[in-house]
Amino acid sequence: MERDNAIFELIEREHHRQQGGLELIASENFVSEQVMRAMGSCLTNKYAEGYPGHRYYGGCQVVDEVESLAIERIKALFDAEWANVQPHSGAQANMAVFMACLNAGDKFMGLNLAHGGHLSHGSPVNFSGIMFQQCEYNVCPDTGLVDYDMMEEVALRERPRLIVGGASAYSREWDYARMRAIADKVGAILLIDMAHPAGLIAAGLLENPLKYAHIVTSTTHKTLRGPRGGIILMGKDFDNPWGKVTKKGVVRKMSSLLDSAVFPGVQGGPLEHVIAAKAVAFGEALQPSFKDYALQVRANARAMAQALIDRGYKICSGGTDNHCILVDLRTKFPELTGKVAENALVAADITANKNMVPFDDRSAFQTSGLRLGTPAITPRGLKEDSMEPIVELIDTVLHAPEDEHVIAAVRAKVNEMMNDRPMFAW
Repeated sequence: MERDNAIFELIEREHHRQQGGLELIASENFVSEQVMRAMGSCLTNKYAEGYPGHRYYGGCQVVDEVESLAIERIKALFDAEWANVQPHSGAQANMAVFMACLNAGDKFMGLNLAHGGHLSHGSPVNFSGIMFQQCEYNVCPDTGLVDYDMMEEVALRERPRLIVGGASAYSREWDYARMRAIADKVGAILLIDMAHPAGLIAAGLLENPLKYAHIVTSTTHKTLRGPRGGIILMGKDFDNPWGKVTKKGVVRKMSSLLDSAVFPGVQGGPLEHVIAAKAVAFGEALQPSFKDYALQVRANARAMAQALIDRGYKICSGGTDNHCILVDLRTKFPELTGKVAENALVAADITANKNMVPFDDRSAFQTSGLRLGTPAITPRGLKEDSMEPIVELIDTVLHAPEDEHVIAAVRAKVNEMMNDRPMFAW
């Protein structure tokens, strides 16, 4: 068979882009060689609908062991009683939880998307906003922190059946105990989507939501540094709260409802090659060196945030407790949109993304903010002393976002900084 030059040349171009650039998108990371090899393995050939020991296809004896190992490792990593490692993404993990916990048209509550919430937490163009009724809580305008008093007030008024915590652009720790108390007060299930800080939680640097939440979902990339995919976890299994029974009159456990919601509810055959890569990543996260990585991610984020503040940028919430930094550009560059900033930085081989900020006066297509993160530059060996030079490069571009000569000069400095660094140094 002839080599598919068109595709493999594109892959090589992408490798060159990643190798030479600064990857500052908070939701991206670089995987180890072991994770990548597992993803590219012969396991991609195997269809395995169902769960270990209960498949609809023959020949699953090996992939049963692979999936079981992934389950045992993720349970150990987060001290969980139950886990499902089949979701293809974090959004599909969330969809399965919604299907298991809600009926069409039921009400749930999540963080306002314009204040950092995620697409699958209630966007009107997402399943969560199409199939269910969303009510929302905000961050406080003066602090940028989640407004838990508002959360409780809305919960008492709206009586949601599900309360969702977690965000795609929030840099602070969550008060899971307060959220569980609110959920208990209104008889709601508490779902925490820990997709962004999962790696820092696994390393013990942030609170483990499984101590408080009924159900926890996550992606397996981002700070967890695995392949792109999702998981669902429970610290403790429980009877479903509405007394739904099987045809034989048996009350179903939430684990059973969740398994059924993943397959056959929202997915068919699991991606066993991806599940193998997840297992590898979970094994890596169980090693002592992973905590060193997570500590460096957070240290880099704090150093970058401070360097931005020192140059006159406003950081939403005033700083960061995790890997993420949300920059409000309006205080320094009132006319500069997030879209223009993103495009200029990408041209300079600094990859970041535009993002709405709380109480933004621009649309999601323009935005007044920029989201930055340190998960992907950390495994390449960058430490705190590199954050100020990186911020200087960012600042140089944002002062002249349409000047091709400035952008070219910055791009050359970025490439010089990154070209000789391995893609994965941890």
